[in-house]
Amino acid sequence: MPDGGTRGARPTPGARRAARRTRRPAGSLIARIGQAAERTPARRDRYVDLVRAFAITAVVTGHWLVVSITHGPGGFAGRSVLETVPWTRPLTWVFQVMPLFFLVGGYANAASLTSHLRRGGGPTAWVLGRTARLVRPTTVLLCTLAAVALVARLAGVGPSLIGDAIWLALIPLWFLVVYIAVVVLAPPMYALHRRAGLVVPVVLTALVGAGDLTRLVLDVPYVGQANYLLAWLAVHQLGFAWQDGRLPARPLVAAPMAVLGAGALVVLTVAGPYPVSMVGFAGEELQNTAPPTLALLALATAQAGVALWLRDLGNRWLRRRGPWTAVVAVNSVIMTLFLWHMTALIIGALALHGTDLMPQPAPGSLPWVLLRIPWLLCLAVILAVLVAVFGRAERRTEPPAASPGARGPVAAVLTALGAAAVIAALLGIALAGPAYHGWTGLPPAALAVYLAGAALLALLRRRHQAPPAGDRAA
Repeated sequence: MPDGGTRGARPTPGARRAARRTRRPAGSLIARIGQAAERTPARRDRYVDLVRAFAITAVVTGHWLVVSITHGPGGFAGRSVLETVPWTRPLTWVFQVMPLFFLVGGYANAASLTSHLRRGGGPTAWVLGRTARLVRPTTVLLCTLAAVALVARLAGVGPSLIGDAIWLALIPLWFLVVYIAVVVLAPPMYALHRRAGLVVPVVLTALVGAGDLTRLVLDVPYVGQANYLLAWLAVHQLGFAWQDGRLPARPLVAAPMAVLGAGALVVLTVAGPYPVSMVGFAGEELQNTAPPTLALLALATAQAGVALWLRDLGNRWLRRRGPWTAVVAVNSVIMTLFLWHMTALIIGALALHGTDLMPQPAPGSLPWVLLRIPWLLCLAVILAVLVAVFGRAERRTEPPAASPGARGPVAAVLTALGAAAVIAALLGIALAGPAYHGWTGLPPAALAVYLAGAALLALLRRRHQAPPAGDRAA
């Protein structure tokens, strides 16, 4: 019988590679992005992709603006502008848009999961496919930074400078720890959403409030740390509700959300105990993000209301080819943009401040504000180069659609173990701080656990040939 004639036979690795090459559109990257934009199904809500692209762009810009770097005889020094320039703190209400990312993440995950289940797939295969887009670019980042730290140390760079640089470059891991956990929990949380709907985020918000109470009033340690997960799960559940219509994108719903959320935010921060800044900084006794507070959820409610309010306007604008192609381009490398933007800041600091090309006026002064424009432009160019080099890892994460995917308790347990190892290791790396951790610049044990977890997930994907978790830009 000719090759492939046996029904249900597992394709060989060579056949799988050939199939992937066949599915790839020919031409340059720009041409492929244009083709992807043209092939967008009519049923797709393009506005969700616009909100995601806006959120990541705002986060990157905010991080670049908030850091004040100086260079002198004693070397480099950096601190947050929020510490010394109080008028910048209310601006974090605009630049702290991680709630929007979790909101559209919930929408996209719900759409992807329901589509996957309708095709006969299981939740384990969906988790394997969905985490691929997160884990592979992260693995590239960690391995590259470890190699750079090793080369820098061999070249005689001081351990403290290496430790500070690696720590700064890995600040995005804080977000990734929670988001991977939310993705892994998405199947059971979506099942809960189908049963209880908007009651779920209301209960989660109440639990966040209880965590604030025990931490701030009753002075009970550690209990409030659960808010790191509970708060972002609450926002993610709102995305579920948006996707299935329980939270309709209509002005009669969106306007009250925006107004009530903004009102609650003002009451909780201006009149209440929470700080105005939605981004934490050194010396602040209470922070709204570490862990997330009710004030941050009030901001999330206001932002969700505005996002829903602008949906129809945004979709009309995205009918134009140019804006939609730009949105597709950003979403195709969105994790790469996020993961590498602090590395771009380090390179920019070395190039501009280390060579004294950039003046160093007082933070908050008019010259300092004006210099933010060339600063942002330089960092954007550096980040574009990094994305051109490392973005391929993210664009290659579409799993093959060859079989029903992973099923059974063994696959589920192994997937959970792999994801847990990745999450725990990323948390360990994030918590390690700016100290020098050896030749790779990273805590060796945490790096080893991460690589083991990532390898296990990759092995399970290859073994079970998980089907795609929704279309690529979802």
